[in-house]
Amino acid sequence: MITKNIDYEDGSRRLEGYLAYHDTGEPKPAVLVAHDWSGRREFACKAAKRVADMGYVGFALDMYGKGIVGADGDAEKNGALMSPFAKDRALLRRRINTALSIVRQLPQVDATRVAAMGYCFGGMCVLELARSGADVRGVISIHGILTPGTVANETIVAKVLCLHGHDDPMVPPEQVCAFETEMTQAGVDWQIHVYGGTMHAFTNPKANNPDFGTVYKEAAANRAYRSIADFLGDIFN
Repeated sequence: MITKNIDYEDGSRRLEGYLAYHDTGEPKPAVLVAHDWSGRREFACKAAKRVADMGYVGFALDMYGKGIVGADGDAEKNGALMSPFAKDRALLRRRINTALSIVRQLPQVDATRVAAMGYCFGGMCVLELARSGADVRGVISIHGILTPGTVANETIVAKVLCLHGHDDPMVPPEQVCAFETEMTQAGVDWQIHVYGGTMHAFTNPKANNPDFGTVYKEAAANRAYRSIADFLGDIFN
């Protein structure tokens, strides 16, 4: 596997992505990986490598800026990093579309076959990528935030998969239903897989705070990754 950091810019903001792929001498489909609210740290980079092992190019994008990260369990700092993007969805859309543009230019990538997946805050990011009308095959929200902002949606062309814990206190059932209605009215090819007895951040082995609602659950994580593999296989074929 080849891995390397890639510097890029959104306006005056310097960003640092993480690229992972197996070199077979020909362009491959690519999957953007959008990080959780703590920034582009080890968890997102491992996800990019997981994508590479599936036969694609993984790119862990950077929403905050080079070297700007939070920390496990630091809700105050992580929340402060995420908040500007949650409030300003136009900024969020521009930042993630910049990453998409960079990935499409990479020689390792088949620019016609690109998808995106994201965890928690990153789930919000990839859904906003779809809402922006970006020409991507599909997006996957993994225990992501489903509620839209105030920026109007463009025509959504991406297929959408959401992997959600039923007991996630940050995304209660009424928000899931509202999202289903939004996607249906937009004519989107959408799926939501809901895991019973499962809270927020269920794919992160370091998540262990029941009071906050973030708890790792191995069974749900394994099911989610099987669904991810199936979905990517479908949209890239």
